[in-house]
Amino acid sequence: MNETPVKQRNTAAYYAQAVASFGIALGAVALGIYHLAVDGWVRAFLGIAVLYLTTSAFTLAKVIRDRQELTQIVSRVDQARMEKILADYDPFQPKV
Repeated sequence: MNETPVKQRNTAAYYAQAVASFGIALGAVALGIYHLAVDGWVRAFLGIAVLYLTTSAFTLAKVIRDRQELTQIVSRVDQARMEKILADYDPFQPKV
């Protein structure tokens, strides 16, 4: 019983929607900051804060993905070890 997980691939449309959604959201925030009735320094601070939040979100997503992939690899190694032990075990073999 060898269960190999199926690799999930995203469609081109899903990828395009994700990129477009990100671009629209970032553009809307930038436009909102630009049209605020505040001093330039406040706009600059908010712009830097948005960029920092964006890069932090990308980093967090990568760390979560890496941890999930590591868990899957460890699980597969443990499963392979168990399958080898079970394949090598013969209950009728005389004990030495």
